[in-house]
Amino acid sequence: MKHLKAQQAAIALGYDQNLGAAPKVLASGFGNVAKSILSIAQDSGVHIHNDEQLAPLLARVPVGQEIPEEAYQAVAGLLAFLYQADQSMLPKSKAY
Repeated sequence: MKHLKAQQAAIALGYDQNLGAAPKVLASGFGNVAKSILSIAQDSGVHIHNDEQLAPLLARVPVGQEIPEEAYQAVAGLLAFLYQADQSMLPKSKAY
């Protein structure tokens, strides 16, 4: 029996606390579209997180829609990690 390799999936998420309760899918796709999303993210200096289980689930959410409730916890953990990573990269300000 031949196993089919799952296509690569990629998504771009955005979150604006003033516009909704959950992050929204800004871009998503499989295969070549996923490669394009990743290329644009790399060129733009956007953090890329590889999650082979979460990406295919979220890539099926229509662009512009909020992520499904089942993904809240996983995405919240990811966003918290990325926020901390961003904060640690900011220059330390000196107190005077």
